[in-house]
Amino acid sequence: MSVPTPRTSRRTAVAAAVAVAVAAGGTLTLTGTASADTSGSRVTTAKLTKGLYQSSYSERNDVLWVTAAVGRPPVTESHLLEVDPETLEIEADHTPPVTDTATGAVEAVYGVAVDDEHDTVWTANTRDDTVSVYSQRTGEHLATLPDVAHARELVVDERRDTVWASGFGAGTLVAFDSRTFEEKKRVTVEGASPAGLALDERTGALYAADLNNDRLIELKRGSTTPRFLPAGDGPISVSLSKNGRTAYTADQTSGTLSVIDLREGTVTESVATGTGALSVATDERSGDVVVVNRTAATVTVVDPREGVVEETVATGANPNHVEIADGTAYVTDKSGATRTEDTLTRIRLAR
Repeated sequence: MSVPTPRTSRRTAVAAAVAVAVAAGGTLTLTGTASADTSGSRVTTAKLTKGLYQSSYSERNDVLWVTAAVGRPPVTESHLLEVDPETLEIEADHTPPVTDTATGAVEAVYGVAVDDEHDTVWTANTRDDTVSVYSQRTGEHLATLPDVAHARELVVDERRDTVWASGFGAGTLVAFDSRTFEEKKRVTVEGASPAGLALDERTGALYAADLNNDRLIELKRGSTTPRFLPAGDGPISVSLSKNGRTAYTADQTSGTLSVIDLREGTVTESVATGTGALSVATDERSGDVVVVNRTAATVTVVDPREGVVEETVATGANPNHVEIADGTAYVTDKSGATRTEDTLTRIRLAR
């Protein structure tokens, strides 16, 4: 089920308001949001819906896709949202298909990744051990792909028509053909617990944060034999530098960011970011790295070359995931059972 909302007039109005605010030297506060200046970055928050998990930005459609799911099985409330990245308003709300008519359970969505080449959006349906594909144009559910145990994260390799999924529950890395939706590769790493994923777009190499083994799994293109590299204590998310020579892991147990030299296979820096580090992303514009600290309820901006924290931004309770696009970080907050709406925080990162 899709509930679209008009877009063009709202975007025009916001653009005009931004121009006025900038000309006046002020800070813009959007309707239904809170906005503030921090030491460099500009922060805006908006309430969306309960149970936010992850987001992924579509450059093709200028839409932020956001997943939400509420409660434990049978999960009867889940949303795949289209959010305007400028206004932070919901443009459309797509309900996943029902999986059990007796309980009303739906195919709840958690992880998300956009494939702009094929105009699709992929979701990790963690509790159903599946991955799904939706049309970006219409929001239509196109396919459900089985046998990805505790599917957690997704990453798209547009050059090679491939979408990778991490199967946390079975130690698997599963590749699907992004045109046909057929499974094309499956690598099982015995004893592994792959969580976050990152892709070197140039080489096609895949990197997975192995949460329970304090390491990074590297799977080079065409290989089924992984290489293991050290990481921090409890690595749960991973991102890469723009040149693909360095990996960064958010280490949940130690509350740190690990900087990993991929050529040498060594940790060169460990930077304290905050309790419960959960998600990490790289700002390719500046080279800085952004870490979400769930327990600390903060976002930390790190200069990985110097190994120093540049800025710390407060978020809503329990931030869950960060997505960066064109120098802007989008942080989803999954607060738990006590709220009716969770927040999306947009951070215009300082150069």
